[in-house]
Amino acid sequence: MDAFRIRGGAPLVGEVRVRGAKNSVLKLMAVALLAEGRTTITNVPDIMDVDTMGQLIGRLGATVAFDRAAGRLDIDVPAELEQRADYDLVRQMRASISVLGPLIARLGVADIALPGGDAIGSRGLDMHLAGLELMGAKVTSQHGYVLASAPERLRGANIWLDFPSVGATETLLMAAVTADGTTVVDNAAREPEIVDICRMLVAMGAGIDGIGTSTLIVTGVPELSPTTHHVVPDRIVAGTWAVGAAITQGDVWIRDAVSSHLDIALGKLTAAGAEVSTESDGFRVRMGDRPASVDIVTLPYPGFATDLQPQFIALNAVAGGVSMVTENLFESRFKFVNELVRLGADVRIEGHHALVTGRERLSGAPVVATDIRAGASLVLAGLVAEGETIVSEVHHIDRGYDSFIPDLQRLGADIERIPTPADGGSPLG
Repeated sequence: MDAFRIRGGAPLVGEVRVRGAKNSVLKLMAVALLAEGRTTITNVPDIMDVDTMGQLIGRLGATVAFDRAAGRLDIDVPAELEQRADYDLVRQMRASISVLGPLIARLGVADIALPGGDAIGSRGLDMHLAGLELMGAKVTSQHGYVLASAPERLRGANIWLDFPSVGATETLLMAAVTADGTTVVDNAAREPEIVDICRMLVAMGAGIDGIGTSTLIVTGVPELSPTTHHVVPDRIVAGTWAVGAAITQGDVWIRDAVSSHLDIALGKLTAAGAEVSTESDGFRVRMGDRPASVDIVTLPYPGFATDLQPQFIALNAVAGGVSMVTENLFESRFKFVNELVRLGADVRIEGHHALVTGRERLSGAPVVATDIRAGASLVLAGLVAEGETIVSEVHHIDRGYDSFIPDLQRLGADIERIPTPADGGSPLG
């Protein structure tokens, strides 16, 4: 495994471009399984999770060709698919559960290993499975696999989600588009990635009303057709660059991003003292002085994104003042704080609250990335720490960020990828 070596002190200055959203493209690859023939997905990020999902749907029978330079995926889906998604791939990322809906819709049966992914808290499948049962599926769980079957075609149903779960909304959407009758999903997730999935499904021939609202009305059709789809820009990557500009007191244009997807986060940066300006193809963040502390409360979209919470804790760690960060979605999202404290941050955890007292500077140290966004936040903290910071377990970051090191280097960061010592010792020596 590799590590990142960071020498802090340089502001991020320049321009960076954002590719398609990780949290959309992985699900769009699963959507492709709903239609026989070739589907093309463009604006695809070159990240580890795309490779893993490609392997997964390849084992199900699809042929996947990835042009990394062009950001283009061609997925050829056969008339017959395999029904089993094995543990060795599914354990690597949560998004693997996305094949459940397409498989039961196409085959009437699916065997899916219980998923893995980031260690940020429990994310059960109860709402996925309860919704499928309302649509006529029989669902059991044994030996670490979810076994779902619908010998007869799935039928439309009225489904209320206890929580606007992104994963459950996606599974039920993909299952409902070819079901008999109409399915209504109430309290559905509204994230831009959900809208992106809906738009691709509509282009394939699905009947979906209420896109972008909390009530999705899906009228089943007999079959779908392949399409070509451009992935929505990654708002979390864009938000990470925005925080990077603010925390380093830099000046960065984030291109090919949708500022309206980050209204609350950009508002928080403005409250912290940043100058934020928007254009049709992105936005600029400039911070001329030490940031001020800002309180954060994570909520489902359009609330503040939980995937940006670690980056804002890093920002608050060097800001002037005291802030409260409240995490309402994942109980283990604060797991990375112990690593941030190793860099000198003053963060105290009380249940699902983090009290952050800003310090003028952090101090470089070896730290470990515990998930994708935690890893990115530790890199941001390293950019403003005195001396050297070594971030290990960076495969987590590779799962979600395309060209992370080259982009940082172009913006002026002193950062490089280095091998982690085989003996597990500190790369600092």
